[in-house]
Amino acid sequence: MQLFYTTHIDDQMAFLAGEEAKHCVQVLRHRVGDEINLMDGLGGNYLGSIIEASKNKVSLRILSQHQTYPTRKAKLHLAVAPTKNISRFEWFLEKATEIGIDEITPILCQRSERKVVKPIRLEKIILAAAKQSKNTVLPILNPLTKLSAFFKKEMAYSPQKFIAHCEEDNEIHLMEKYKADRDVIILIGPEGDFSPMEIKTSFENGYAPISLGASRLRTETAGMVACHTVNLLGSANLSDK
Repeated sequence: MQLFYTTHIDDQMAFLAGEEAKHCVQVLRHRVGDEINLMDGLGGNYLGSIIEASKNKVSLRILSQHQTYPTRKAKLHLAVAPTKNISRFEWFLEKATEIGIDEITPILCQRSERKVVKPIRLEKIILAAAKQSKNTVLPILNPLTKLSAFFKKEMAYSPQKFIAHCEEDNEIHLMEKYKADRDVIILIGPEGDFSPMEIKTSFENGYAPISLGASRLRTETAGMVACHTVNLLGSANLSDK
């Protein structure tokens, strides 16, 4: 099933614009009368019939709609340092979106080798992964943020807060500490790990240290393991109720 993304939905009408319209008409050759599936990025799923089609705009009449609900009760927010090789960070974004994540903040740390990201490209990768996996709720992608500023950011909720670092005394696994009925933020550092001062500051801001296993993981692998673990435990928590 091919999914198209739009935020332009009003009563019984929807519109595709830009790349989505071009892909619909020029690449997939859809025409007036064709029925296509839409997502709004908020969990809304729609079936629409094309009533007007051009490479710049596609107008549709909504035939049916339903809402997709998350398989995990609590929200997952990963704050991850972008990797020097940006393709590795893009891989993480793709896989995390496929598995299920609510919010992602790229963080700039003392040992970060990558200090610039291209948010438009990253958002396209997230959208493509969401459409491919049929995860119709798009995760929030925040701007690149200094870790010191992230610590000061006011949260609208009171999540569990964890930091995954590589210090020798960090032995308690995320699976043992995470409570599946509560929102969570997990910090994942750059290739050279968080600095001792950043780890100390995280503790002062209420972040508890966690391990993601015996192996020393790459940044993007650590992010994926954290994402999978939370989803696994969160889904199990729902099935128990």
